[in-house]
Amino acid sequence: MKQQSTLLLRNARVVVPDGVFDGGSVQIQSGRITSVQKTTENARNAEALDLSGLTLFPGFIDVHIHGAVGVDVMDADVEGLVEIAKFLGRNGVTSWLPTFVPASDGEYAHAISVISRAQEMKTSGARILGVHYEGPFVNTAQCGALHQEYFKTYSSPDDLNSLVVPPASAKMITLAPEVNGGIELVSQLTKRGWVVSIGHTRATFELLNQAHSAGAKHMTHFMNAMAPLHHRSPGPIGWGMSRDDVTCDIIADGVHLNPEILKLLMKVKGSPGLSLISDSIAAVGKGDGEYQIWGETIAVREGRTSNSAGSIAGSVITMLDAVKMMRSLGASDVEVAQMAS
Repeated sequence: MKQQSTLLLRNARVVVPDGVFDGGSVQIQSGRITSVQKTTENARNAEALDLSGLTLFPGFIDVHIHGAVGVDVMDADVEGLVEIAKFLGRNGVTSWLPTFVPASDGEYAHAISVISRAQEMKTSGARILGVHYEGPFVNTAQCGALHQEYFKTYSSPDDLNSLVVPPASAKMITLAPEVNGGIELVSQLTKRGWVVSIGHTRATFELLNQAHSAGAKHMTHFMNAMAPLHHRSPGPIGWGMSRDDVTCDIIADGVHLNPEILKLLMKVKGSPGLSLISDSIAAVGKGDGEYQIWGETIAVREGRTSNSAGSIAGSVITMLDAVKMMRSLGASDVEVAQMAS
């Protein structure tokens, strides 16, 4: 019988759910964490790696990412997805959800086939947990950089046939509950085990409450691609900020949300109510330039993306960049870990 390999990470500042302790150790056996200790005692027959002076965070989880290192998840082959996974691993991400923009049924099916094959491979890098459909059931008035020709409304369960997923995978979808049949759509998806997130929306408070009762309890890239907050029309932003039982993911790049707004959201929602995402496109890791993505030219200049219409088209940050941003704004290591992991 093959002996299991053991690695001990020693002497780090270890971030755990209830605090941070110095000089701790994390034991990894055959690629899995088996213990987190406040001591630095060596496990028997373990290889030790000294992390003195370093902070050890839980692995980051990116639930909204369209691509990286020149690879888009909808056009990728298996090798391309492996390259993304390795890039993410180098930047602290241990698992991720490849995220689709609205597209044809054939494009969805092709991307799922490739993702399924990539999941079966035993490679290094971040692990694919499942998929995230951003759309196609979203509001044309809040389309952002999404292509409206693929938007859909809901009339019957048959309308969900195109939303294929790999076997035994997590499945998340961003939708606008105000589309035709939206509340029934939320209910059907929830019954089928989907994580339903509200985004690209102009829904009213009343309709959002109905969507919540039907199973939608999260919001996608909060404040972006939503009706703006108004003191006489609070809309989705006011709704998300006011409900403690709704979580919101945010793009902490200083472009999608001003740093002062990020600090405000920390005060209002707190770290348990927020999750960091990258919303990165294939250009991340490639630098400034012009890139052919989603059938159009997207320009990257000084960390900001824009399409031909001038709309922001995703980000070029990693989860590690988002973590650094939130730490720079005063979030503690535990709060950052809650938001990123």
